[in-house]
Amino acid sequence: MLSSFESDGPRIYSVSALTEEIRGLLEDRFDFLWVEGEVSNFRVPASGHFYMVLKDDRAQIRAVMFRPRVRSLKFRPEDGMKVLCNGRLAVYPPRGEYQIILDYLEPLGVGALALAFEQLKRKLAAQGLFDPEKKKPLPFLPQKVAVITSPTGAAIRDFLKVIHRRFANIEVILVPTRVQGEGAAEEIIQALRLANREPDVDVIVLTRGGGSLEDLWAFNDEALAHAIRASRIPVVSAVGHEIDVTISDLAADYRAPTPSAAAEILVREKEALRDRISILSTRMERALMTRLQHWKQQLALLRKGLVDPRRALGESWLHLDDLVLRLTRNMSSLLKERRNKLISEQRTLLLTSPANLCRAHRERLEYRKLSLENFMERRLEACGKAFSLLEEKIKALNPYSVLKRGYSITRTLPGKEILREATRVAPEDRVEVLLAEGAIECSVEKVFKGDGNS
Repeated sequence: MLSSFESDGPRIYSVSALTEEIRGLLEDRFDFLWVEGEVSNFRVPASGHFYMVLKDDRAQIRAVMFRPRVRSLKFRPEDGMKVLCNGRLAVYPPRGEYQIILDYLEPLGVGALALAFEQLKRKLAAQGLFDPEKKKPLPFLPQKVAVITSPTGAAIRDFLKVIHRRFANIEVILVPTRVQGEGAAEEIIQALRLANREPDVDVIVLTRGGGSLEDLWAFNDEALAHAIRASRIPVVSAVGHEIDVTISDLAADYRAPTPSAAAEILVREKEALRDRISILSTRMERALMTRLQHWKQQLALLRKGLVDPRRALGESWLHLDDLVLRLTRNMSSLLKERRNKLISEQRTLLLTSPANLCRAHRERLEYRKLSLENFMERRLEACGKAFSLLEEKIKALNPYSVLKRGYSITRTLPGKEILREATRVAPEDRVEVLLAEGAIECSVEKVFKGDGNS
């Protein structure tokens, strides 16, 4: 777009106008071109497009291959890889950058298919698909073989020819499929799954004749390699000639160099098997006869060492009778001894039984009770006599006993003091005289000094 001063001065471009004009010039000048360079900064975002930088020792240019083209690429670019590219120059206006839109890409120094083969081989090897321990053993003499190949190819003819020559009784079923071209790998995978659904197939042969690397490319498929490893039936891969090696050969349980070799490996020669069986039968018969002869000799020796069973039985009976007699005697003696011991222990128990001990204690208590009662009676009798004597003495000392003998007790009045001296009262004093029976109150008439007898 030109500014309003176009006619008066130099032409001034806007950025977009300049970019658009450059874009037109570049894209018109370089429609499709070939570029050789080294891949650098290779990356694959979520969109699936391949982004990279192509460079040499003095320059570099951005390049992109969009996903539809990527799908047809047999190999995967890597940093440092020398490549030959075909594409067209294009300018991306938002960033003002130019780049090559790639339509074709191939490695330099090695073919694209060979490089793709090596890359896939390394990838599957890293996943363990070629590990020998994962490979299934082949049956010794399969009864039914499924062959996956083209029904019109030379491979099936060679295979059947060898089979019929070596062992015509073996059943062979053909699973027809394409073995070359677009979509052949998918058909081979389907054929593998179909063969695995057959219940009595012993082994699967995946084969085709020789050809170029492009012809054999259907057998270099990653999905086919996984299908071979997932097969429950052992898989023999016989693809191409002896020098040809495919991914299916590496993933299979066994690789045969040619279709004919696969038939020879799977099927033993019938006549050779018969000869072998005959030789083994002869050996077994001889070994059996030798063993029977040995057993006969052993049997004869054992018979000589055998004793007449009737004689052994008679000796056993005598020995049994002797044992019964000894047992009876020993049992009688033992019973007698045990009986005597039992009687002795019963006596001991009777003497030391709680009932007898209680009875002895009870008798002892009765004796002591009687002794105590006699002692108490004697003691009470002695105490009674002592009490009577004391009672007599007390009675003798009682003043009333004296009064009964004619004496009296005089007490002053009103103090009621016992009067022992006549001088303690005066005439006309009142006194009380206590008698054995009753008392009298008197008035003192006259007092006499001295004793009462004067």
